Amino acid sequence: MSDTSALPATSREWHLLSRPVGWPKSEDFALVEAEIRQPAAGEVLVRNKFLSVDPYMRGRMSAAKSYVAPFELGKAMQGGAVGEVVASAADGVAVGDHVLHFGGWREYATFDAKQAVKVDPDAAPLSTYLGVLGMTGLTAYAGLLRTASFKEGDSVFVSGAAGAVGSQVGQIAKLKGASRVIGSAGSDDKVKLLVEEYGFDAAFNYKNGSVAEQLREAAPDGVDVYFDNVGGDHLEAAIGQLNRDGRIAVCGMISVYNNTEPAPGPKNLARLIQTRGRIQGFLVGDHYDLQSQFVQEVGPWVASGALKYRETVVEGIENNLEAFLGVLRGDNTGKMIVKL
Repeated sequence: MSDTSALPATSREWHLLSRPVGWPKSEDFALVEAEIRQPAAGEVLVRNKFLSVDPYMRGRMSAAKSYVAPFELGKAMQGGAVGEVVASAADGVAVGDHVLHFGGWREYATFDAKQAVKVDPDAAPLSTYLGVLGMTGLTAYAGLLRTASFKEGDSVFVSGAAGAVGSQVGQIAKLKGASRVIGSAGSDDKVKLLVEEYGFDAAFNYKNGSVAEQLREAAPDGVDVYFDNVGGDHLEAAIGQLNRDGRIAVCGMISVYNNTEPAPGPKNLARLIQTRGRIQGFLVGDHYDLQSQFVQEVGPWVASGALKYRETVVEGIENNLEAFLGVLRGDNTGKMIVKL
């Protein structure tokens, strides 16, 4: 155990006060002061440096049964974080080590050292372990290659393509020999980024007109793979352009996360019969067996610049909630990161 006398006595952390109905509101949350708990045997105390905010967190704010437990009211919320160990009562984890963990939404976190994954700040910037080399990167990798069964020569359409997951899906597809990669995004600047920096063959702003019409124009020969981050009219449009034996991997449906009434489903599902198409949802948590393969393949692409990434960085724990709401609005380009 190291000397912790120089550490502050309290840490700021975000609590969920009430379960949002529709769009989350500031009064549903509170930033509170909490006592920093010293680590017991087998635990570590970490000072967080970067926090992750992600669309899936909206689901955890609801009490509805889902694939992950809801946030508890009146207690600290959770999320991905990278930080420095400042006190350790665990073998194999030393003060000064940097670790990836899920004690986010707070400045300091005390937890079982078994829940920490060591990361190397010299190999890559710490923030990348929350994005391009972290959970969002693995989501893109597993969803495209395993769930969607991507193969060389496929034509790929990605919605939410300028986000942390979507931008990586499109680039991996190109690096692995896609015949054509099309992306949709919510601004003309993001469309320009997709084509000029990320190497997409075509992209469109879904706010500029019918998604179905814009996709038909961008993918006149149809699509073999659709990676869905949005749902709604994007999913319907993709089904309409799906080729024979096409595959759709459903990663997220951010367009319906804040709906208070059920969203209508695609009206053209019958087309899956003639195309022999497949729609499959997936969760990254089911694919951590690919983690080492993912890092071995994608790490060098990132290091060489073959795979590019963007981060939208918001400063300060006090702005953590606004950063999360920004993700739901689509304010971010690439991974949204909170820097402490």
